[in-house]
Amino acid sequence: MKVRIDTEKCIGCGLCESMCPDVFKLDDDGKSHLKKDEGVDSTGSPQDITCKSCDLYDIANSCPERAISVYE
Repeated sequence: MKVRIDTEKCIGCGLCESMCPDVFKLDDDGKSHLKKDEGVDSTGSPQDITCKSCDLYDIANSCPERAISVYE
């Protein structure tokens, strides 16, 4: 799956990180980012993510600002 976080929309509530700390983290800017150790970059482009411990669609739908997009 491909995951993208729109940091312009992100309010830094931390819900995504609490739901899946293996993939998401709040960075120094107070915004959610994909973890660097997952092999992603910081360009804002959708990144391939695999997580066996969470449902990325559920996390995207839980985001209060709809800042997370998940693509097949």
